[in-house]
Amino acid sequence: MGSGRTGQRRCWSRSVGSARPAPKSAKAQVKFLLTRAKGSTKALAERLGVSRRTVERYRAGTLTTPQKHLKAALVEETASEWQPQVRAQAREQASSSGGMMVHVVAYFGFTATGSSDDGRIRHITTAISPTYVKQILQLQEDGATEEELHPVVAEAVTESYFTEWSTRAQGLRADFTHVQSIDFEF
Repeated sequence: MGSGRTGQRRCWSRSVGSARPAPKSAKAQVKFLLTRAKGSTKALAERLGVSRRTVERYRAGTLTTPQKHLKAALVEETASEWQPQVRAQAREQASSSGGMMVHVVAYFGFTATGSSDDGRIRHITTAISPTYVKQILQLQEDGATEEELHPVVAEAVTESYFTEWSTRAQGLRADFTHVQSIDFEF
């Protein structure tokens, strides 16, 4: 392939802009982690390396400022539980109703009768439909390489950008090569 960062895995680099931030206070972190531990103060206490009573005090708000080791454990455990949840919600929304944005820098070539546009490097940012999002996410979950995503992304970009959801340029097919970058934004 051409120059640039071909084959570089840059998918899923951005998450939902409207996603709630992770809990910051010790009380909020404990409450969140308790929901993930199905309400078990014993299980959470073991994960954090503290007593069950300490977990109960933070949940009740009688303790508010954790010691360094507990603060670090709360931050680490909250982050490990929060991000997969946020990502899963973003992926579900994108593949069911929201779609997502794709940013592509690549050489686009065209196949169509009467096409007057020669292939060239393009920087394209466009929204893609939930149908394509679902296909892309499934390929990614199945361990597809970035090159294996190219045909689906090219079809999605063709539909949304070049044919404007089949309102013009009927029969046009855009393929891309010499991919410099592909980024997705939920």
